[in-house]
Amino acid sequence: MISFLKPVSSCLNMKKLLFALITILPLAISAQGTKVVRPLFDKKSIGEIRLTLPAKNWVDALDSMRIYGMGMLSGSATVDGVKYDEVGVRFRGDKSYQMGLKRNPFTIKLNHKNPDQNHQGHTALKLSSALRDPSMVREVLFYEIASKYIPSSQACYTKLYVNDEYVGVFINIESLDKQFLQTNYGSSDNAFFKAGVDYKPEIPTTCKQNIHGSLEYEDNIECYKGNFEMISASGWSELQELTRVLNNDPANIHRILDVDRTLWMLALNNVMVNLSSYSGAHSINYLLYRDGNGRFQPLLWDLNLAFGSFKNTGNGSDLDLKELQNLDPLLHANNPYKPLISQLLKDPLYKKMYLAHIRQIVDENFSNGSYEKRAQELQGMIVVPFNDDKNKVYSLDDFQRGLRETVGRKSKIPGIVELMSKRARFLKAHPELTPLPSAISEVNVIGRGKFENQKVNSFHITARADRFPRRLLLYYRFSDSEPYNVMPMDEEAAGNLPSGTKAYAANVDAKSQDAVLTYYIVAENAGTVAFAPLNYIGKPYTIKLSDLNK
Repeated sequence: MISFLKPVSSCLNMKKLLFALITILPLAISAQGTKVVRPLFDKKSIGEIRLTLPAKNWVDALDSMRIYGMGMLSGSATVDGVKYDEVGVRFRGDKSYQMGLKRNPFTIKLNHKNPDQNHQGHTALKLSSALRDPSMVREVLFYEIASKYIPSSQACYTKLYVNDEYVGVFINIESLDKQFLQTNYGSSDNAFFKAGVDYKPEIPTTCKQNIHGSLEYEDNIECYKGNFEMISASGWSELQELTRVLNNDPANIHRILDVDRTLWMLALNNVMVNLSSYSGAHSINYLLYRDGNGRFQPLLWDLNLAFGSFKNTGNGSDLDLKELQNLDPLLHANNPYKPLISQLLKDPLYKKMYLAHIRQIVDENFSNGSYEKRAQELQGMIVVPFNDDKNKVYSLDDFQRGLRETVGRKSKIPGIVELMSKRARFLKAHPELTPLPSAISEVNVIGRGKFENQKVNSFHITARADRFPRRLLLYYRFSDSEPYNVMPMDEEAAGNLPSGTKAYAANVDAKSQDAVLTYYIVAENAGTVAFAPLNYIGKPYTIKLSDLNK
């Protein structure tokens, strides 16, 4: 018998690392072989971007392009000392854009004129102004936490200069571009959509009104064009099919949507009170990419209003601080106009998985206080360039107080600590989150016996679970490019087990003698679910058939 209680890192993580190294290393060494270039999303340092634009009144020029058209202002950009000519620059953002301000969110397109021009593989830079975030840490903190559980953009800080004038410190957010898609999903040319549109086209009057990116089904495919931006060359019928299955055939939603990653996204939004998202009033600021297996993958975007900076759920007026702290973990669970939540949570297993994700996010990031420590580190790194910013919206006092207490008499932007310290306690005590999960133990894979000549040609996996499990489910695959298959594990008779503990086994036929199986186990009891390993997202169990035959 071979025991594999300690998970092994998946091959996908190694592929991501190699991809990053191959992309970055050629740029990390100068012609003399000595100068090291700063990684674009280095979290331990502050970057520097210098734009040179031909217009002295560049704010007016960018305002005009933002309001009246889709053009870009041509200029040059120097990114951490590396200069690029003929780049395109424009203001971006929806709620975060404000006319007449220098401190607006920017898009810098490095391949505006030269399609091969990139910085460490990145063809576009997205700079956030951190509007309505006096603490300046909301986006970086949210992205760092989210990246533990689902593919998410990298985010760090950079100082921005335009025509040698210091504009301020911005958040540099990894663009959800072809490189991001290829790295995380193994493809980049499939159907790709962003919820929300900057310029709403005319749509038929018969379309549902004000449904935004809620994913309600529409018979007329033209209706989707008023609520989604298609980034890919085609795909409207695929988006319509997703909404049809979600609303009318939810039992098969797993065939067209990565349900678990969607549950993680919804859990992250709920825990960190990100209501400028699908979970809030307008169902915006998320993207959907259809991977090579035909399943749509959810992606987070525009997080400056997280941690309660935007306060409306779509049910009545804005929430006050106490209501934000006590936001229902099952918000919209019975709302037919939010089918991505209500339809998924109708499934008892999906509901338990979603609540288990909430519990894990709270335990690993908030109950232990690690979020506060990290937020302090981030503020300490940027306090000087923040104070030097003559265009800043908030004072240094607002910046320092914004981490722990409410800022603004009218806007009343919650301090992250005052919000999340009580929110973590609220969630820990919530009756939907208090049931104890089954502990999964003694996860083993049966190998060839010591004196047996016959090689094994399958993976026979055994495990135990306590607290009266109803069932154990084995999720497995043979390649990182495949979705997980799922099969129930069989309950086995076993003597001398503690009360409430059961033994289980499952058998997976190997595809070849060099097969490698990646897997994790879900234990469901009456109240909740448990995962083994706990970090099944990043480090699932992995076993080679050849190791079983040694």
